[in-house]
Amino acid sequence: MKYHTLLIPTLKDAPAEAELVSHKLLVRAGFVRKLSAGIYSFLPLGWRTLRKVEAIIRAEMDAAGAQEVLLPLTHPAEIWQQSGRWYQYGAELLRFKDRKGGDFCLAPTHEEAITTLVRDNVRSYRELPMNLYQIQFKFRDEPRPRGGLLRCREFIMKDAYSFDADAAGARRSYQAMYAAYTRMFTRMGFRFRVVQADTGNIGGDLSHEFQALADTGEDSMLACTACDWAANVEKADVPKAPDATPPTPAEALAKVHTPNVRTVDEVAAFLKVDATRVVKTLLLNADGKPVAAMVRGDHDLNLVKLNKLVGAKELDLAEAAMVEAVTHAPVGFAGPVGLGDNVPVYVDQWVASMSDFVIGANVGDHHYVHAALGRDFRATAVADLRVATTADPCPSCGAALKEYRGIELGHIFYLSTKYSKPMQANFLDADGKTIPIEMGCYGIGVSRILPSIIEQSSDERGIIWPIAIAPFEVVVMGLQSDVPEVVAAADALYEGLKARGLDVLYDDRDERAGVKFADNDLIGVPFQVVVGKKGLAEGKIELKRRATGEKELVPVEQAVEHVIRLVQEEHARFRP
Repeated sequence: MKYHTLLIPTLKDAPAEAELVSHKLLVRAGFVRKLSAGIYSFLPLGWRTLRKVEAIIRAEMDAAGAQEVLLPLTHPAEIWQQSGRWYQYGAELLRFKDRKGGDFCLAPTHEEAITTLVRDNVRSYRELPMNLYQIQFKFRDEPRPRGGLLRCREFIMKDAYSFDADAAGARRSYQAMYAAYTRMFTRMGFRFRVVQADTGNIGGDLSHEFQALADTGEDSMLACTACDWAANVEKADVPKAPDATPPTPAEALAKVHTPNVRTVDEVAAFLKVDATRVVKTLLLNADGKPVAAMVRGDHDLNLVKLNKLVGAKELDLAEAAMVEAVTHAPVGFAGPVGLGDNVPVYVDQWVASMSDFVIGANVGDHHYVHAALGRDFRATAVADLRVATTADPCPSCGAALKEYRGIELGHIFYLSTKYSKPMQANFLDADGKTIPIEMGCYGIGVSRILPSIIEQSSDERGIIWPIAIAPFEVVVMGLQSDVPEVVAAADALYEGLKARGLDVLYDDRDERAGVKFADNDLIGVPFQVVVGKKGLAEGKIELKRRATGEKELVPVEQAVEHVIRLVQEEHARFRP
């Protein structure tokens, strides 16, 4: 394809709202443009790259025995009401009425639609197993879309759903998708880890995330340094706390004056105690109602674990107004004593193991010392509520853990009968008995593949695409558009490479050499073929690898075969 025929409006400056290098580069290089908050248009380069990603996904899904379908984006409320998620989902589910007053939503995911399709068309065990997938737009009304394509409201997703006659078959389908995802992300050129994960709103009891390793990732993972255990910190369990039934401290609860002391470190320093003897009481907003959670001062609250007990549609740290209304004190002095029966108090197991600790007094500039669970306040429930850290041992083998940051690429779930039972997606077994179908669910954020790879693969000049998903494999640049022999040689190389099946971009613009070098480094095509007057005088062209900056001079008559060989070798590097 010739450069001047493409819509590639490269920009000198990054967009003002860009938070990550990937967003800056995708906009500057002319891959995407923002239409609205969390909603983007894909320009030709961006769409070509997405199609490369989709081709790899389709190849591996088809090889694993899945069949492609296309489901509606607009769903009637009835199917979501049947599954129960119409009432469980919060504001992220965009609901609306049609002209007849019927309730509908824009699908953030398609479990209900696919279950309805299979329920209405599958009758016998002879029709199972089955795996159906689609690549489709979805809409999730994120409250704070950010990171460009990484957290959008409208996005492209590959979602697949397996249907089996029994749990053993469902787990085989799950493992087949696990293997297919491993091949996909290897072919795309990712450095990634597979980790145990929370199932969230999708449901089920078995789940893994495929995480691209990136320091800028919004997810935190822990992985064992000795075995293959790894988990998202939202999912990672922590060791059982010692002394589950602590003795009551000898000294009675006492209120002490702690002027201008709010944080754990400030309280510990003022009272001359270790931070592990201070307990944080955090007030949270659970669907508009206050909830209290208690964790040790050196620990962090895990909202995902807490919400397993609370069961809220939306659970966030309470704003100052709610904290002050509940505690009658400024932020920083909340405690469990005297909160009242209308505020449930959830206590981390490590707090429950303590017998003498410091808590907020629900009075400005005051804390309680010598507090004890059971004597001074009661817990609604005691559970593992804290975030696991590298100070904890591996849950599998006891070895040390290491922390990684990551960007979620894909997520797979074993659903069992979470959707088939309430939606009556049943089949008749060999004995004529009606049984609910066992299901699995497998998603990939297709549009977030682009920024994810850039967070791993870019430099100060721009994007460095792995060859399998690059918009083009090779770019041919003629440096002097007013020199006939340069134009002729560049034309011949472009046509020769294209005739041999390579995906080639021809930079045929009437621009200075410096502009062409800068723009093509920004776009990130893996191989650059440079045709210039000086090199041609010696019978050679210059070949540059975008990833390393390595350059070599190649005789003109050997250039086509040489480039083809290098492209083939580069593809081979990423084959699983």
